[in-house]
Amino acid sequence: MMQRIEHPWNLPPKQAIDLQKQLSRKVIRKSTIKTNAVRKVAGIDTAYRGGVACAAAVVLQFEDLETIEYKTAARPVAFPYVPGLLSFREGPVILAALNELKSTPDLLIFDGQGIAHPRRLGIASHIGLLVDIPSIGCAKSKLVGHYEQPGEKRGSFSYLTYHDETIGAVVRTRRRVKPVYVSIGHRVNLRESIKFVLHCCKGYRLPETTRRADKLSRKKLLIH
Repeated sequence: MMQRIEHPWNLPPKQAIDLQKQLSRKVIRKSTIKTNAVRKVAGIDTAYRGGVACAAAVVLQFEDLETIEYKTAARPVAFPYVPGLLSFREGPVILAALNELKSTPDLLIFDGQGIAHPRRLGIASHIGLLVDIPSIGCAKSKLVGHYEQPGEKRGSFSYLTYHDETIGAVVRTRRRVKPVYVSIGHRVNLRESIKFVLHCCKGYRLPETTRRADKLSRKKLLIH
């Protein structure tokens, strides 16, 4: 997978924050793809064990969510845990897993934030921008922002706002189950992001993309 933008990863936190601010201005918040043009969707997640990070990328057919292929990569953790700088900790190993894929996905869904981030550059926006592939953040918890609880029915959502800006949506993917936090990653607008995530949720809280990537990354760590 071709990386369109490159930069150093092992930066001091202040320089990493400055870089996030620069890159966030390049993120495209409008959709550049149509729903009927998406054939392959990939889920990306990372797990940790004993100082090692393992990233998994699982590619599914968008229509029926059948798995097409999957790849993993493992590397020692080189960047410290700093809130808001997760992508500098996980970015290199995620890119390594994506580079192993034989097929190029039309859409990436990350277990993490997109623009629902203090500097509008969570993991989904950061990696989506670097590889220039439409991407969505679908997180299990909120990083920043305020919202009202969405309705209890599947598909109900409310907007996530921060400093008077809409940065995402709180989406109920299963009736009476905790919602997920969906945000624009890169080249997909918020309305389409919600639709894509709901399409990929089949009976579980999390979309099949990241649910399968989560299982695979954890399994590989036990073997590693």
